[in-house]
Amino acid sequence: QVQLVESGGRSVQAGDSLRLSCAASGRTFTTYIMAWYRQAPGKQRELVAVITTGGSTNYADSVKGRFTISRDNAKNTVYLQMNSLKPKDTAVYYCNAFIHSGLTVPRAYWGQGTQITVSS
Repeated sequence: QVQLVESGGRSVQAGDSLRLSCAASGRTFTTYIMAWYRQAPGKQRELVAVITTGGSTNYADSVKGRFTISRDNAKNTVYLQMNSLKPKDTAVYYCNAFIHSGLTVPRAYWGQGTQITVSS
């Protein structure tokens, strides 16, 4: 089974920058679609950014221009660079792997989540 281990979450002030990392297990990481989600307490989990196997990216409107998702296939790792952080970015951030290659039914795996708190 695929395991995702996140790191980098902490408390910061508005305007600061952070980089989150997500290390994935498995020997077929290059075939995974990777994404970052976030969730505030009592709210729905929302998609923040996604990167395909070919390196194409998409972002939520709320973070576009401030966040950048990238992947290093040699290290089985996906990153989320977060600049110009705002209090509304405060949430638990989750790494997600969407595995489809060779499967009739695709399967998604989740990291444990890491807390980012942005103070004004």
